[in-house]
Amino acid sequence: MSEAQKKILEQQLWNIANTLRGKMNADEFRDYILGFIFYKYLAEKMEIYANSILKQDNIRFRDIKENTKEGKEYIEAIKEEALERLGYFLKPSELFSEIAKRGKSNTNTFILEDLQKILTNIQLSTMGTQSEEDFDSLFEDMDLNSTKLGKTPEARNAIIAKVLVHLDEIDFKLEHTELDVLGDAYEYLIGQFASGAGKKAGEFYTPQEVSKILAKLVTTGKNKLKSVYDPTCGSGSLLLRVAREVKDVNNFYGQEMNRTTYNLARMNMILHGVHYRKFDIKQEDTLEHPQHLGLQAEAIVANPPFSAKWSANPLFMTDDRFSQYGKLAPASKADFAFVQHMVYHLAENGTMAIVLPHGVLFRGAAELQIRKYLIEQKNYLDAVIGLPANIFYGTSIPTCILVFKKCRETPDDILFIDASGEFEKVKNQNMLREQHIDKIVETYRSRAVIEKYSYLATLKEIAENDYNLNIPRYVDTFEEEEEIDIQAVMREIKELEAKRAQLDVEIEGYFKELGLVF
Repeated sequence: MSEAQKKILEQQLWNIANTLRGKMNADEFRDYILGFIFYKYLAEKMEIYANSILKQDNIRFRDIKENTKEGKEYIEAIKEEALERLGYFLKPSELFSEIAKRGKSNTNTFILEDLQKILTNIQLSTMGTQSEEDFDSLFEDMDLNSTKLGKTPEARNAIIAKVLVHLDEIDFKLEHTELDVLGDAYEYLIGQFASGAGKKAGEFYTPQEVSKILAKLVTTGKNKLKSVYDPTCGSGSLLLRVAREVKDVNNFYGQEMNRTTYNLARMNMILHGVHYRKFDIKQEDTLEHPQHLGLQAEAIVANPPFSAKWSANPLFMTDDRFSQYGKLAPASKADFAFVQHMVYHLAENGTMAIVLPHGVLFRGAAELQIRKYLIEQKNYLDAVIGLPANIFYGTSIPTCILVFKKCRETPDDILFIDASGEFEKVKNQNMLREQHIDKIVETYRSRAVIEKYSYLATLKEIAENDYNLNIPRYVDTFEEEEEIDIQAVMREIKELEAKRAQLDVEIEGYFKELGLVF
């Protein structure tokens, strides 16, 4: 698919999404449109798989007569295979195109009840199977009886039918397995919703350019990964971005506190062709109730909520994630609690990269003690990268990326990169372009020292700075201003004053001619 065709597809999907815009806010119509796209994906995937099984019998899945004895036998056989291979099952009458076809008819066919039943049946088909948890309540945010879709059942039916018909006209090219057309389009839509969601956007989406940097940092020197983990995974975009940087990822792990976003992450995984056995996304508070105890991940990425509150319960001093530091991150700022959690789950040969506010670099008290322990006792901090302000949705503050490794190739220094001044302004947002991303990543990989951009600080220097990691202490970006010739400026001022006096004389003459007092 060409870039132009991809853009057309993205625009088509966004136009369909906007069919619902007048009915509800962005959060709500996001859940409906993404849910319908997911249903279409599951249905098309089901049909392609079933047709491949039925090919030897020269029949198509959608042509099976479900109520005949032969039809029931076919369906049971296909169901067994599909639950093993795909993790779910849909009958021919439950396919997206069949429901869309009924919605398209001119007889005002009522499809809402059947559609709600189908979405429930997808989940029920997984009961008692390995994929049950991955499909549990996936469509719970799609209330087809909500008055936000329309005041009457007929109005709701009409708007849903319209959306389904438009979606049915789009070819997601699922048979071309080398293409990830739908996955890309889904990511595009999530990004579009994030750009209009204000502060709430940070809960489910990391801008793609930041995701690229994190993914490239943690995959440096790797072609394959045994595991990748995101403890605040949002919609799962960061996990999937890491997968793009290597040939293969064996397992994806993620945890997300928000229920709706957790559903979005699971859908996103499946839509990108990640097999249900290869991902393990949990819903819970990562710091208070971690769900992947014992995990040692080869790559860890995260964009946690900045300076979030957490309990900082003294009982956590006996938790292996925090006990060795002697202090807990303050209750008002959980930034270092996320760092400690991630370090605990990092494999010996792994790399982790986390986006944080600049305060983590220099704040004192408990945070200083944690910072000092990570550098002085463990020597895990590999790099500090300063990013431009105003690149995240919902906040304009400048941020930084901290990179940690348990087995560092260069244990005697820490790389500082100041990329805060290199961006392109687009409307109200600052954007990192490919050249900006490449420069950050290449500087990290080569550990190059570039004037006014990067610096290798020895551990001794950092200790002398009392473990303050504020980037300007290490990367000098000072631009010397041109010297001012005071004498020349004074002469210029005197000349201007003389000219002004001359102008006053001339103006006074004009006033006299007009009989006015100057």
